[in-house]
Amino acid sequence: MKQIGVITPVPSVVDTLIENSMLRQAVNREKVHFHVVNLRDFTEGNYRQVDDTPFGGGHGMVMMAEPLFKAIDHLKKEMDFPVNGRIVYPSAQGVQWSHDLAEEYSKIKKLIFICGHYKGIDERVITRDVTHEYTVGDYIMSCGELPAMVMIDSLVRLIPGVLNSSESAESDSFPTGLLDAPYYTKPREVEEMTVPDVLLSGHHSKIDNWRQIERENRTRERRPDLWKKYLKQCEDSEKES
Repeated sequence: MKQIGVITPVPSVVDTLIENSMLRQAVNREKVHFHVVNLRDFTEGNYRQVDDTPFGGGHGMVMMAEPLFKAIDHLKKEMDFPVNGRIVYPSAQGVQWSHDLAEEYSKIKKLIFICGHYKGIDERVITRDVTHEYTVGDYIMSCGELPAMVMIDSLVRLIPGVLNSSESAESDSFPTGLLDAPYYTKPREVEEMTVPDVLLSGHHSKIDNWRQIERENRTRERRPDLWKKYLKQCEDSEKES
């Protein structure tokens, strides 16, 4: 069973996302076990403080090293964490998260995610413990729980047995190198908008061909960068064959 540790000062945010998403299914199917750690349990004093002002001055607060060190050490022991295990810190300074990374991480048995807040975490935590930093986009978020859970969701859904249909995950946008095709469900007509006839034909090869054309058209129009990469992959495949 995969084990994922999450260190956060607001565990209710993480617990809510787990309980109300596909992640709950992963837990119920015993594919993943989450260790959600409340960072404030490793603080001292009545205020359970996890942040302080930065040395050198400046605006904002920084998450303190000592509570994080204690929480990380606790999780390492609880999870029997390997010496070379990956500890991830979602950060605007990190590498762009991608489907390829999600696939890679879906195969790793034990992971720890640190959810930052404010101006970030004390650099000494990164120096001592963080092995990888990733960003989910070129923008700033107010808390680390959201990007951490985005990464976790994207990798957990790729674990065999989590989704009802592995083919569903494989046909989503990005695994094929293309954006996905449009989908329709009942009723056949809504506000004078109808389902394309080919999807009602029962002719599976024609449906597959239609969906491939739609994937290509959507990718070319909406994501020229992906389209260029896809054409290069097709070209390379032809050369190899």
